[in-house]
Amino acid sequence: MSFLDTVRGMKFFDMHVHMTSRTTDDYQAMADAGIVAVIEPAFWLGQPRTGVDSFRDYFASLVGWERFRASQFGIRHYCTIGLNSKEANNEALAEQVMEILPLFIYKEGVVGVGEIGFDDQTPAEEKYYRAQLDLAKEAGLPVQIHTPHRDKKQGTSRSMDIALEHGLDPGLVIVDHNNEETVKEVLDRGFWAGFTIYPFTKMGNERMVEVVKQYGPERIMINSAADWGISDPLALPKTAALMKESGISDETIRLVTFENAVTAFAQSGQISLADFDQPVDVDQSQRYNGSSILRGGQAPRVDKSSTIIK
Repeated sequence: MSFLDTVRGMKFFDMHVHMTSRTTDDYQAMADAGIVAVIEPAFWLGQPRTGVDSFRDYFASLVGWERFRASQFGIRHYCTIGLNSKEANNEALAEQVMEILPLFIYKEGVVGVGEIGFDDQTPAEEKYYRAQLDLAKEAGLPVQIHTPHRDKKQGTSRSMDIALEHGLDPGLVIVDHNNEETVKEVLDRGFWAGFTIYPFTKMGNERMVEVVKQYGPERIMINSAADWGISDPLALPKTAALMKESGISDETIRLVTFENAVTAFAQSGQISLADFDQPVDVDQSQRYNGSSILRGGQAPRVDKSSTIIK
C-alpha cells in the first residue's frame, strides 16, 4: 500500500513551497496526493539578483502566472511578498526593493509579508526585517518569518523579540523552519510554529511525528519548502501518512496539515475555510496573458502510469 492510500480523502495546505522552482508534473502529483492549496513565499533564487526589475518581475509572477499555473491543476495558490534576508545584505538594491513592495502586498492572493527574517544575522538583515515588520503592521498582514540555518535558536528568539518590539501580535506571526530546539519558546510566546520537512537540513518527518505527539496540534503547521534544492513537494501528505500510521488522530493531522495554516493566513482577509467547500474548476485550455501550460498543441496527459509518451 502506498502512502497515497493511507491519506486518500484528506486535504492538505502546503503553506511554504516554492513552486516557481517546480514542474507541472509536481503540481499534478501534489493534486493527486490531496494538496488543495499552497503558499509561495518570495525567496532567494539561488544566485543574487542584480537589479530591482528582476524583483519586480518575480513578484509579478507570484501574483500572476504562478497563481494561474496552480489553478490548472485544481490547486489554490497564495503567496507572501517580501525581501528575503539573504538579499537584504545588498543595501543599495534592498532600498529599491522596499520602494516597490507596497505595489504588491495589497494584490489579490497575497496573504502576508514574507519570507523575511535572518540568514547570517547581520545589521543589514535586521534593518530590512524591521522595515518589513512595519510594512506588514501598516497593511494588517500576517508575517512569515524565515529562521536561520545557523545559530537557529538565537535567531529565532531574536526574530520574535524584534516582532514584539514593533508591536506585532504574535498571533499574526508565523515563525517557520522550527526544530526541537525552538518549538517550545515559539509556542510559549504565542507565535505560530511552522515546521519544514526538508531532507537532511531542517526536519525529518519521523521527528515531526514526535513533536506533534509531544506538543499537540495547537498553532503548529507543517510544510515542504520544496524549491530548487533537494526537496520533496509531497512531504506534507507523506508526513500525514506517517502520523496516521503512528496513531495520531485524523483531527490532529487535519489541523497541522491544513486548517491551522488557513486560520493563520485568513487574517489577511484573502482566504477562508469556506473557500475549500468547492473544488477549483480545471480547464487547461485557459490562457494567462496569451500563455497556456500546454505547449505546442499538447493535450493534457491523462494516463500518468503509461510508459508511452505521445
